[in-house]
Amino acid sequence: MSKTPSISFSAEMPAENGVLVLFTNAAKTLGAQAAALNAEERLTKAMDAAEFKAGLAKSLSLVTPQGTDYDRIVLIGTGKKPLTEFDFLKLGGAAMTAVGAAKMATVLFDMPAPEEGGVATTVKNTSDFAQGMTLASYRFTKYKTSKKGDDEDQDPKDKDEKKAAAKITIVTPDAEAASSLWDAQRGVANGVMLARDLVNEPANVLTPKEFAKRAKKLEKLGCDVEILDEKDMKKLKMATLLGVSRGSRNPPRMAIIHWNGGKKGEQPVAFVGKGVTFDTGGISLKPAGGMEDMKGDMGGAAAVTGLMHALAARKAKANVIGVIALVENMPDGDAQRPGDIVTSMSGQTVEVLNTDAEGRLILADALWHTKEAFAPKFMVNLATLTGAILVALGNHHAGLFSNDDDLSEQITTAGLATQEKVWRMPLGPEYDKMIDSKNADMKNIGGRFAGSITAGQFLKRFVGDTPWAHLDVAGTAMGSPQNEISKSWASGFGVRLLDRLVADNYEG
Repeated sequence: MSKTPSISFSAEMPAENGVLVLFTNAAKTLGAQAAALNAEERLTKAMDAAEFKAGLAKSLSLVTPQGTDYDRIVLIGTGKKPLTEFDFLKLGGAAMTAVGAAKMATVLFDMPAPEEGGVATTVKNTSDFAQGMTLASYRFTKYKTSKKGDDEDQDPKDKDEKKAAAKITIVTPDAEAASSLWDAQRGVANGVMLARDLVNEPANVLTPKEFAKRAKKLEKLGCDVEILDEKDMKKLKMATLLGVSRGSRNPPRMAIIHWNGGKKGEQPVAFVGKGVTFDTGGISLKPAGGMEDMKGDMGGAAAVTGLMHALAARKAKANVIGVIALVENMPDGDAQRPGDIVTSMSGQTVEVLNTDAEGRLILADALWHTKEAFAPKFMVNLATLTGAILVALGNHHAGLFSNDDDLSEQITTAGLATQEKVWRMPLGPEYDKMIDSKNADMKNIGGRFAGSITAGQFLKRFVGDTPWAHLDVAGTAMGSPQNEISKSWASGFGVRLLDRLVADNYEG
């Protein structure tokens, strides 16, 4: 919700001053262009005095250096090793943090050698750096207010966030090409920030109905968006989804987002998101401690919405469908009870033993409807589904469950490239037996052990022969460790990962 920097590219140094950003390696060597500024000796002495090691994405800020017209010079370390794609995002994030509240900054995109010899940066590196700067600028400040007399107590960062967005000029010989690529890639950064905004919103604002309205806004980018209401879902017999929403005064919605950027009639790919806008656990009520975080139980739906924004904004050459199932899970006199049996859209029956295992119930109908209505090449669903995935993988990997080795490998590769990493978990008939029910076709929990796996096994019963992957993002969509490009409680995890999956494998 904070103002993103205004980024432009130039082949020449601008006349404005402000902050100058330069790069230096672990040997304290500057790039050739930076060395031409005739300040290398002074900067080296300053680095020595500050004991600056120039590690990757580390920064040193020098205020009003002698002999320059700049307010500050910021040195960003590039470390000892050759830079990877994600390293350039990290460098952009570090630069944005170091620039801070400055109104104007010039980045001399001229990388020194990691050891010896020259380093040729590409147009893609330049765009990645700009994306890192943009993502690092994000703050959720929508509900912050300032009052007279509060300045002494106000966090300086909050004051900075209320100022105008910084004007950033990135100086590179390939300015025209970098600007063209950034025009396309900016949409990916905006998609990530849209996902962050959605997850950060409080549940009293972002109800299922409001979420659907925000998804509808993607029509401005050229998407076609269909909204199903409660009446529509009853006609489709989505009883597992509707059962979850019974206890809430806020009615459910399902948004179906189409981006038709590929060949006419070409089979689409599909992404499905769990969107529980608040999860009390229902009758199986959660403990009070930490329940406020359950406003983020729609992280999967947020990622799908952000992904569709990214694909439409960069005009992806693919036909893509995004489906988000939106409900609120509340305890009420009409709420679903443990022991209830419901019939899913697929015709399969489910014994609901725990109303807090609700995400798989709404996804069951969402996946089945996606499969039947659109016959996609594959389906990938994202869901903050289980706490058990946190026990298994912590906050650094999403759990990957799949019935297709090729799709699983493509997602894993995209995760390594974007550093939105996944780890494949097992599925199998032994786990399938754990969700068999004596009273229905299946039950919605499998017991104490292998909780994430049995949840994935449950979803697998609703995808048929369609290649499918389930990403459990409970540890990565919210509350994950902050880094150079994410300072927010909500990370926007999944947008860059799945945009890369589409770009590398499903665009002409």
